[in-house]
Amino acid sequence: MRFFVFSILAVLSSAAFADEVQVLKSFFQNSTSMRARFQQTVVDNLGRKVQEVTGNMQLQRPGKFRWDYDKPYVQQIVGDGKKVWLYDPDLNQVTVRPLDKVLGSSPAALLAGSKDIDKTFELKDVGKQGDLNWVEAIPKEKESGFDKVMLGFKGSMLQEMEMRDSFGQITVIEFSKQEINPKLDAKNFRFVPPEGADVLSE
Repeated sequence: MRFFVFSILAVLSSAAFADEVQVLKSFFQNSTSMRARFQQTVVDNLGRKVQEVTGNMQLQRPGKFRWDYDKPYVQQIVGDGKKVWLYDPDLNQVTVRPLDKVLGSSPAALLAGSKDIDKTFELKDVGKQGDLNWVEAIPKEKESGFDKVMLGFKGSMLQEMEMRDSFGQITVIEFSKQEINPKLDAKNFRFVPPEGADVLSE
C-alpha cells in the first residue's frame, strides 16, 4: 500500500511539472500579440543594481516587437520582422542589427520569437516561488547571449522574466496591465530614423 501511495504521488508530481511547462507552451502558442507595462532591473554578479527602467511593450509574433522606455530615460527598440532598431534620442543615434543576430538574446526578441519554444529551449518546471509558478528555459544554442531564462506565471499570465548571462548578470522584468492578443497597428512595428540621426549598422 505504501509503495502504491508513493507511486501515485510521483505521478501527480510529474503531472504538475508537465502542466506548468504546458502553460508556457500554451502562452507562446495562443498569444499572437501582447501589450503590457514593464519594469526592468539589471543586477550585476555582485548583486548590485546597475539599471532600473520602466516603459511599455508590444509584440506581434513572429519577430515584431516594440519596447518604449520612458523612465529614467527615453529609448526605443523596434523589431520589424527583419531588423532591430535601437533609437537613443539623447544621442540622436540609431543602431540597426539583423533580427536573426539578436533573436533570443534579449527579452524583447525572446518573447516575440517562435511559437515552438521547445525547439530552441530545454524546458523544466522548477516549482512555485512566492505567488508565481516558474519554468526554466535553457537555450540549446550556446551563442544565445544568456545561460538561462526563468519565466514566472500566475495562472496563464506571464508576470515576470529573469534572464541570466554568462557573466552572472541578471535582468529581471516585471509585467503589469497585460493584454493578450490585442489588435495592434502594424505601423507600431515600423521604424523610420529621424532626420539627422546617425545610423549605425552592425
